[in-house]
Amino acid sequence: MTYSFLTQPDKTPQNQPIPGRESEMVRGRGGGYAFESNLWQQLRRCLLLGTADGSFYADRRKLSQEFLDILRQAIAVDPPKVAAEIAYASDGRALNNSAPILAIVLLSMGESPEAKRACTEIFPSVVRTGSHFYEWLRYTTDMRGMGKIVRVCGQQWLGNPDAKKLAYQLLKYGQRHGFTRRDALRLFHVKPQSDDHQALYHWAVKGWDGVPDQPPAEAMEQIWWYERLRQDPSLTLDAIRMGRLTHEMVAPIGNMTCEAWQLLFESMPLGATLRNLGSLTEIGVLKVHGTKNLDRLEARLQSKKLLRKARIHPIDVLKAIKTYESGGALGRSQKTWTPIPRVLDILEGALEGAFQVQEPTHKVFLHAIDISGSMSWWSSAVAGLKCSEIAAALALATAKAEKNYIIRGFSTQFIDLDITARDSFRSALKKTAGHTFGGTDASVAYRWAIANKTKVDIFCFWTDSESWAGRSHPSQALAEYRRKVNPKAKAVYVTLQTNRITLVDPRDPNSFDFGGFDPSLPKAIQAIAKMES
Repeated sequence: MTYSFLTQPDKTPQNQPIPGRESEMVRGRGGGYAFESNLWQQLRRCLLLGTADGSFYADRRKLSQEFLDILRQAIAVDPPKVAAEIAYASDGRALNNSAPILAIVLLSMGESPEAKRACTEIFPSVVRTGSHFYEWLRYTTDMRGMGKIVRVCGQQWLGNPDAKKLAYQLLKYGQRHGFTRRDALRLFHVKPQSDDHQALYHWAVKGWDGVPDQPPAEAMEQIWWYERLRQDPSLTLDAIRMGRLTHEMVAPIGNMTCEAWQLLFESMPLGATLRNLGSLTEIGVLKVHGTKNLDRLEARLQSKKLLRKARIHPIDVLKAIKTYESGGALGRSQKTWTPIPRVLDILEGALEGAFQVQEPTHKVFLHAIDISGSMSWWSSAVAGLKCSEIAAALALATAKAEKNYIIRGFSTQFIDLDITARDSFRSALKKTAGHTFGGTDASVAYRWAIANKTKVDIFCFWTDSESWAGRSHPSQALAEYRRKVNPKAKAVYVTLQTNRITLVDPRDPNSFDFGGFDPSLPKAIQAIAKMES
């Protein structure tokens, strides 16, 4: 027995709140006390991460109900700010667009005119594709039913002045989420703005009795080719080449030869390319000695401009790496293939390019990756990747942009993961995968740095923030580190699960809280590192 609890009053076990700060702290799902994150931090986490897959500590129903509660509170406080957060997440930053789409439905249910106005303003930038539209319609009919604001948004989307772009969406996404294009047009009674719209709506609702000799309107050219192909699959190559039909339009009805897939590959959108790498390899479009196609793949997937334009999230690329490397063992595909090493190298380059970084800051970074038991949670959204593996990829992306860094893993210990900037993302995943165990104590990173007198400019934690097993709170350990080693040290905590807690002391101007897998995180962390303390 000792009296250290009296002689060291600045150390409080994490299963207790810090004395004098009780009103600012809440108990996390893991049992530890932490500071309560504010409403807007919680909202951004939910929008970026989503809640549909659940977490180690809470199932998807509980997390999603909390998401809805947070949304309702935020909408009651500041609808335009909620709209801005939805648009921010939807613009290629969220893991997928489902959480922003659900949020826009809740925004439409806001009682104030301000909420409804904010909803209509951001609707086109959030509900961009036919798939998004049907998903929005599904949530809308399930949660609130039709009303003026819904009719306005639906008619706005279906009344796109560019009839050719609208035709593309209605053809590519004939049905999703229990709705068809016919259902949508009958629900919203959209009045045609032009002859092109009139022809498009007629086809979508009633179809054609027979395929005319020529497209009935310029906007209907792709639909005309589609209808011809339905009648005569031998036109597959012409329909792809001249009709510019996508694989979603052609595959169900055409003769899908290797030549057809080759034509599709040459104009395939980046997202579809990532999802179909296995199929393209199995069919033979991608092969070891097919340098022309591999060169084309590399030029497109390693173009930062194209990645950003297509809103390719880094985790989409990470998912593609994991799936492609498996040779068909992961995911829903029944196909098998032998992975091509160069394709994996191209994906590595694409993943690095999908993150936003700037020139090296020449600061010293310590990346602390949470490898506790709760980070062993498998996320179905990212092809069987553990949260700890995703954290390793994020940390490595930041480390690759810098020269001075340390990467270690923490549970109740702080271990060397043997990850360096020379590692590929694949090797970093493998080095992390076998280490998920034990309780969570984020303070061990600071204690290690104190014991080793390691001068760190910025500590970066990649964690679910459910720290509960330590003898002192992370904020207390950071204060001790500053007293003993580096008074100007900063701390960044990136929370990789939705919850209401933060390890950041709100009174500490040099500690920062981020949520999710935002591609701009490495760049933001570098900017913080350069800030004057």
